[in-house]
Amino acid sequence: MLPQLIALDMDGTLLDGNGDLPPGFAATSQRATELGVTLVPASGRQLATLQQMFPHEETFIAENGSVVVHNNELLSTTPLPSSAVRAAVAALDAVSQPHTVVLCTPATAFVERGIDSQASAEISKYYKSISWVDDLHDLLDEEIIKIAAFCANGSERHLHEPLREAVPEHNIAVSGAVWLDVMAAGVNKGVALETMASLLDISQSRTAAFGDFLNDFELLQAAGTAIAMDNAHPKLKAIADTIAPPNTEYGVLTVLNQLFDSQQD
Repeated sequence: MLPQLIALDMDGTLLDGNGDLPPGFAATSQRATELGVTLVPASGRQLATLQQMFPHEETFIAENGSVVVHNNELLSTTPLPSSAVRAAVAALDAVSQPHTVVLCTPATAFVERGIDSQASAEISKYYKSISWVDDLHDLLDEEIIKIAAFCANGSERHLHEPLREAVPEHNIAVSGAVWLDVMAAGVNKGVALETMASLLDISQSRTAAFGDFLNDFELLQAAGTAIAMDNAHPKLKAIADTIAPPNTEYGVLTVLNQLFDSQQD
């Protein structure tokens, strides 16, 4: 049975090795629309970035599920309590390993001026709406929906444990080799997919999701059909119903087109 709602992670999943959309995605997206299937970009990237990448789409799961949009209407945002923001930032302040912190609101990402070129390049890749500030500590009472931290020498190795100790009740997601995100308790891509499915009156069995890394774990758990990329983290492969070819071989398009072709046999 063809899924009616399909969530697509971006980096390491839909996007190729250069971070670009695969050739032919527009045609596959059009096929989905014709078959009554909703494709949903589901990413740790901010809403502004996803909207720029997909100018013709109106449904998004952004910031690892802390921002949910349908028909270009903001359905939900889930901010972190200010006490958790303060505790997490204090914990990151105490980490001696070089890293860069990003404070995310629904509309923009706050970053301190003067960061190094590697961090700047990484942040500019994922955040198209950036507000450069002198001191992040002046913004701890803003509506922070996510704290992202970039560590070139390994986010999981250097940042995960200090944050787990500082805000154990909240969601700490290793979203890549050099990125780690902190969201409010109960916020993840899986919950966002369930919210979207409920809104669209689609049963869990008619949902599917593609992912590759640990911030996609709950997303695959929540989906009726869980599809991990061949390049995915072993923990995702362990819960997947299907393994797609790697993102460098446009595995998402391969599987989607196979699904769509099966409806025309």
